Amino acid sequence: MEFKDYYQVMGVARDATEAQIKQAYRKLARKYHPDVSKEPNAEARFKEVGEAYEVLRSPEKRAAYDRLGSGPRPGEEFRPPPDFGSGFEFSGAGQGAEGADYSDFFESLFGRARAGANRYAGERHFDTGRGEDHHAKVMLDLDAALTGGSRSFTLRVPEIDADGRLSMRERVLNVQVPKGILPGQTIRLAGQGSRPPDGAGQKATPGDLYIEVEFQPHPLYRAEGRDLYLDLPVAPWEAALGATVKTPTPGGAVDLKIPAGSHAGTKLRLRGRGIPASPPGELYVVLQIALPPASDEKSKAAYRALAEALPFNPRTSLGV
Repeated sequence: MEFKDYYQVMGVARDATEAQIKQAYRKLARKYHPDVSKEPNAEARFKEVGEAYEVLRSPEKRAAYDRLGSGPRPGEEFRPPPDFGSGFEFSGAGQGAEGADYSDFFESLFGRARAGANRYAGERHFDTGRGEDHHAKVMLDLDAALTGGSRSFTLRVPEIDADGRLSMRERVLNVQVPKGILPGQTIRLAGQGSRPPDGAGQKATPGDLYIEVEFQPHPLYRAEGRDLYLDLPVAPWEAALGATVKTPTPGGAVDLKIPAGSHAGTKLRLRGRGIPASPPGELYVVLQIALPPASDEKSKAAYRALAEALPFNPRTSLGV
């Protein structure tokens, strides 16, 4: 999809105040409103301006968008990073109109967060005696999902300061992570949302904070649902002749039997050694053939001898 520079669309600086953004929007909305504008691309520009304003008027969306930096040039290809929006605390269900016709760029950044916020909001009944629910996404280390336990997270809370400029407030939370939690699942922190409005009464209660979990990249394992995958390098002779090799697992190293005649991509299953659940996930070991380097004359001679002793064309399946 194409990257969009919302500041350029609005014609404001990246450090523009809330008032400057609002003023720019009003000016452009009048200029491109389809009912009055004579511009040939008025409708498209009106939608583009509305989308930019939707992001820049919201402290939370603007803070998350600013994290991308200047990004590629407008119109260049763009994919949001996996951790986009993580570490920011969003309030309520956001300001976006549920049926608004936003671009793919907007939806890739904020669509999931908006849907999640609306889902959390739907889990309770709104009343004037309760504070607003908040939500956030955090990047969790895989070990926390495997063992559970307490983890500390720092959330950034975007706010507009007295000068109308975007500022950040941080708060640190100690969270009890359930053993076996999966990406996309949430942890509810009761009473950690916003406070109820003034005058709500003695029975008023604060809202909740819903923390959505995503996994940080792990140096060994990758998660797919409850299952874990490990790429295991093996020597050519171990794959061809079979062998028993030490293999890491989340519970400690084990002796894994490599069947004779294995090849690159062979997948071996270790039952119940994935993410804890009921039932637990599996650990799949995917074999990767590691070639010894031909870095000296002795190793080169060994390769030449192997080529003579074992004629082999790996491209026969390609017809060449």
